[in-house]
Amino acid sequence: VKTHLQAQTLAAVAVGHQHNHENISGAFASIYKQHGVAGLWGGVTGAVPRVAVGSAAQLATFASAKDWVCERQWFGEGSWAAVLAGGMVSGVAVAVTMTPFDVVSTRLYNQPVDADGAGKLYRGFWDCILQISSKEGLLGLYKGIGAVYLRLGPHTVLSLFFWDELRKM
Repeated sequence: VKTHLQAQTLAAVAVGHQHNHENISGAFASIYKQHGVAGLWGGVTGAVPRVAVGSAAQLATFASAKDWVCERQWFGEGSWAAVLAGGMVSGVAVAVTMTPFDVVSTRLYNQPVDADGAGKLYRGFWDCILQISSKEGLLGLYKGIGAVYLRLGPHTVLSLFFWDELRKM
C-alpha cells in the first residue's frame, strides 16, 4: 500500500506503473478486492531478506566498529563518541547491504499484476535481481543509495546509541 501510494503521481509526470488509489483505505480495499489477502503481501519475498540482511549488518558492524575505535584509543571505552562512531560505520554498512533489497522490493511491490496477482514484469525475487543486473548493470541495484543512507544512517546511529545506553542500565 505504501509503495503504491508513494509511486503515484500526476499523469503528466508519471514514471512506471500507476495504481491510482484515492487514499490509504481505498488502496487497502482495492488491493484486497482484486487480489485478496495475498495481494497485501505482494513483494514480501524482497522485504524479508532486506530486513534480515540489514539487521545482521547493523549489529555485526556496530560491535566491531565500536571495539575498533576503542582499541585505537580514539575514544575511551564506554564513551558515547565511540558508540556514535560505531553507529555511523554501521549505518554505511546497512545502506550498502540493504539498498539492493530495497530496489528489488520496490520493483516487486510496484509492478502491475495480472488477475491472478502474478507480476507482469518480474516472476519473483531472483528474476527481478537478474533482470535489473542484466539491463542496468550491478549499479542498478544501488539506485537511491544516497537517499537510503540519509534515512537509515541517522536511524541506525540513534537506535544503536539508545540500545547501547539501555544495555548499560
